[in-house]
Amino acid sequence: MTEKFTREISRMHRIEGQVRGIAKMMEEGRYCIDILQQFSAVEAALRATKMKILEIHINHCVEEALTSGNKADQKEKIAELVSLFGKMGK
Repeated sequence: MTEKFTREISRMHRIEGQVRGIAKMMEEGRYCIDILQQFSAVEAALRATKMKILEIHINHCVEEALTSGNKADQKEKIAELVSLFGKMGK
């Protein structure tokens, strides 16, 4: 399963480094606008990674449920997506 997330794991490690960089900027008392710009970069990177994970989920887990013919599994995957989109919209 982890092989399908290889690129996203690398992205998360880069994001982790960016977040540590923001903390260092704050500790150094860097200019607030520079810090806020880095927050925006991290948020954009997280959004892109989140969307890629969603794409992987739909192309693997949801597709598998839809082609399986298992109605309970199909309903569960659809309910998960509805719940997720509800949380993402807040």
